[in-house]
Amino acid sequence: MSASAARALTVYDLIARAAALHASAPAVIQGDRQWTFAEFRARVDALAAGLAGLGLARGERVCILAQNDVAYLELYGACARQGLVAYPINWRLTGEEVERVVERAAPRMMVADASTVGVVDGWPQRKAAVAHWYRFGETAGGGFQAFAALYRDGADTPRAEVAADDTFAVISTAAVDVIPRGAALTHANIVTANLTAMAAFGYTPADRYLLALPLFHVTALGTALAHLHAGAASVLVSRYDADEAVRLIDTHRITHVSDFPPVLATLLDAAEKAGSRLASLRDVAGLDAPPTIQRLHEKTSAKFWTGFGQSETSGFVSLQRVLDKPGAAGRPVAAAQIRLVDDYDRDVPVGTPGEIVVRGPLVFEGYFAQPDVTAYTFRNGWHHTGDVGRFDADGRLYYVKRKPEKELIKPGGENVYPAEVETVIVQMDGVSGACVYGVPDVKWGEAVKAVVEVKPAGRYTAQQVTDFVGTKIARFKRPHVVVFTDALPRTAEGAVDRDAVKAKWGAGAGA
Repeated sequence: MSASAARALTVYDLIARAAALHASAPAVIQGDRQWTFAEFRARVDALAAGLAGLGLARGERVCILAQNDVAYLELYGACARQGLVAYPINWRLTGEEVERVVERAAPRMMVADASTVGVVDGWPQRKAAVAHWYRFGETAGGGFQAFAALYRDGADTPRAEVAADDTFAVISTAAVDVIPRGAALTHANIVTANLTAMAAFGYTPADRYLLALPLFHVTALGTALAHLHAGAASVLVSRYDADEAVRLIDTHRITHVSDFPPVLATLLDAAEKAGSRLASLRDVAGLDAPPTIQRLHEKTSAKFWTGFGQSETSGFVSLQRVLDKPGAAGRPVAAAQIRLVDDYDRDVPVGTPGEIVVRGPLVFEGYFAQPDVTAYTFRNGWHHTGDVGRFDADGRLYYVKRKPEKELIKPGGENVYPAEVETVIVQMDGVSGACVYGVPDVKWGEAVKAVVEVKPAGRYTAQQVTDFVGTKIARFKRPHVVVFTDALPRTAEGAVDRDAVKAKWGAGAGA
């Protein structure tokens, strides 16, 4: 054992610590089943023994394409114990998109579930580089082994020596280069994010978290692990359903919910229909429209929290209750230093917009298998977020916009890069150009709008464009609004003039 081992605190150490301190308390609740912290650790240990028995080595990747399940959390824990890297994949992606992620991840093992096994049908037979194929549950077939058979109860398997700076998980971000980049988060990143959340929200063993957002997302994973660290329980559902969420909040006295549109709006609708005031709910954290946040404050006693963060920063690096300063994204958290800089990395004055750059133990290790992109992102010793903000005189951060090279659209908390959608649209016969950008949307927060250059302009319907995109990439990337023109405005160099397109066709959802 090295001297650094004495200073390490890993995700598995958090599981072991919670099992020692809160052995008989509930750790995970799913349906009518409940696992105590002691039981959860035992399950993680048994699964780790099974993974070790497969010969998986420290640093190798395990891809997971599945909806939420207690086994998903146990797999995160078992990977942490043995030094394996969990590489979750968005189950909303198409088979082709999943394949690109798998090519980048180069995993030794892949795990699917009943909802996704059809997406990867036939892969075990034609992807020999992935040695092990499993499916959550007790069902085998089609080249997939039953995941339940991996657990080896009572096995005394040695733990791997895992350092705090080893990669714990790789969280996919937007497909900037067609293939989604993977933000590599270390064990130390997770521990720091947990402590940040515990300090801000005051989690205690009495708290309950509605784990309804997908576990491939940094918000769901990070918040579940922060509750585990605090000895609190997660009430897990395979995917979000508003009516079920209301019932679970009232049954289990859930205190914390994560939100991306339209989660909160539909939750409040369902609560009103059920005659519930969501009495136990204390905190809702995430992003949403001001009217929805106001409605939460009027209809319940819960408070809405918002801030600024990314997968690359392990979650929030600034945070506040909305009521503290409406419109702001909070002050920097204790574990992060934030600067706002111009294009030459010079600090900008208070009140002036600048790129948000971050430094501290929340900042990720880098982009998996992309050293050049990582080096550029970390230039001059700071993580360059690609987002623009401004500070007020009290040190509060305000989000302004995305930098042009990172013009990201976030429908319902997902990441969509315009270039990816544009690349698909111009594959349509007769289409000579496309400009895709985000517009405000009441339900999803932001929606995809496309202005399509085609002759004649009436050659296609909006639905045809939307359907075509949906056949090539994930459905959440489809344009919500489509406008046609026979000539897009262009720069002197011949590139589409994005600012001119927005000026002519507007930032609203209409044509």
